[in-house]
Amino acid sequence: MTYDAFKSLAETMLSEIPDEFTQGLQGVHVLEEAKPERELIGVYRMGEYLDPGMDHFLGGSGGLGRHIALYYGSFFRLARGRPNFDWEAELWEVLTHELRHHVESRAGDDSLIREDQRRDRYFNKHFKRSKP
Repeated sequence: MTYDAFKSLAETMLSEIPDEFTQGLQGVHVLEEAKPERELIGVYRMGEYLDPGMDHFLGGSGGLGRHIALYYGSFFRLARGRPNFDWEAELWEVLTHELRHHVESRAGDDSLIREDQRRDRYFNKHFKRSKP
């Protein structure tokens, strides 16, 4: 799948999400690059929820807003050599995962963050670490 087709698919999916789940979200950004996980060989971040936190934290500003980043290049690397890779299913899973972060953040719930931390411990245990 090309970057442009991926971006179009993400836009279509986002348009199908009810407004109450995207309220307070300033943007969903489809970025062309891959985002390797630091120190883990062959592991890529597919997407992430970016929340500036409290207005006064590190001089942050509420004007920065809440965003979702989707990394096309990471999907591309995962799909490489896998002819049956389901781009649509994978994108939907990542998009809804990041939207759940958004909804939970607005509600003051950190359930998904705790799940992600458990997953990160698994990856750190089972994947080769690169040299610093």
